[in-house]
Amino acid sequence: QVQLVESGGGSVQAGGSLRLSCVGSGGTFSSYAMGWFRQAPGKEREFVIRRSSGGSIIYADSVKGRFTISRDNTKNTVWLQMNSLKPEDPAFYYCAAGRSLGTTPNDYDYWGQGTQVTVSS
Repeated sequence: QVQLVESGGGSVQAGGSLRLSCVGSGGTFSSYAMGWFRQAPGKEREFVIRRSSGGSIIYADSVKGRFTISRDNTKNTVWLQMNSLKPEDPAFYYCAAGRSLGTTPNDYDYWGQGTQVTVSS
C-alpha cells in the first residue's frame, strides 16, 4: 500500500508559478509511474502530466510548455512545477501512482488527498 501526500498548493496571480510536491511512502516508489491530475468544481478529474519510472513524460495539451514534472526516487518525491498559470488552471491537484502508463484516473492505483490551487486575475 502506497500513501501519497501533496503539498504546495495556494493562491497565485495569473502568470505566476507554483511548485507542488508529493511524497510517497509504503511502497517501492521508483517502480511506479507518477502522475498529476486536477479536478475543478463540477468537472471530472483530468490528466495533467505523468512521468514514468523510466523517465518518459506525457503532458496534457493544456499544460504543455508551462508545467513540468520531476521526481527524486531517493526522496520518494515527485514535483509539479507550474509556470505561467492561467485563470483556467485552478483546481484541486492530485498526485497518483500506478504501474500503467495510461493517462486516465483508472490507470492509477494510489492517490493523494489533493492540494488546492487558485489563480487570481
